[in-house]
Amino acid sequence: MAAGSIYRRYLDLKRVYRKNMALGFGISAAIHLAVFGVIVLFATIGSGKQIAAPQIIIKSKADLIVPPSLSQQQEQIRVVAPEKEIRPSVGVPQPVPDEQAPEEVDMATQNQLANMAPAAPTENIQDVGANVDVNNVLNELLPSPDEFIPYEEPPVQVKTVNPTYPPLAQRAGVEGTVWINALVDKEGKVRDVKIVKDSGANAGFEEAAVEAAYECIWRPAIANGQPIAVWVTYKVGFTLRE
Repeated sequence: MAAGSIYRRYLDLKRVYRKNMALGFGISAAIHLAVFGVIVLFATIGSGKQIAAPQIIIKSKADLIVPPSLSQQQEQIRVVAPEKEIRPSVGVPQPVPDEQAPEEVDMATQNQLANMAPAAPTENIQDVGANVDVNNVLNELLPSPDEFIPYEEPPVQVKTVNPTYPPLAQRAGVEGTVWINALVDKEGKVRDVKIVKDSGANAGFEEAAVEAAYECIWRPAIANGQPIAVWVTYKVGFTLRE
């Protein structure tokens, strides 16, 4: 029952579709015929008008237009190309007033433009015999220990290396604290370490703290969204555990 109802609805839609298609084609044909009829009507009305030709009255021979004879025609002007070769003016154009601007400009050839091009830059500084100490240049760009460097995010230690307890101090039961100042570069590596305050025990704490500081890895400080090199001061404690 449901299939029969769907089929009837399909037939009804098909009849409506054919009816609308026929109506659309009929309206379109009527519009085209009306436009064509208007064009034909205007063409017919316009062709019925007669255009009066102008009347010319000739009273004497002087009124006639006589073409000039060949002997009276002026001789044609011949242009002779200059035999001297014109060298192009190569140079940097300079602005001048309109009355001083030349009427003709000679363009430079490809060879002349090639000769004006600068030499290719040197990509390898060793080709020109230069000897650059890269480490020295980088050290000059790094901040000094007493230089204040502002930053938004401080450096954070991501790899901590505990210093080795000096055997002599361990056997003697000596403890101590060392304050160090480490230079953390843009990559988070320690470039330099300085002792700010020693332990005062003279038991090897300073050497062990410096050696461990070089092995630590940091997340560099951030300033204006870019990593920067800064000095970091922290303490290293040596304590014996019972």
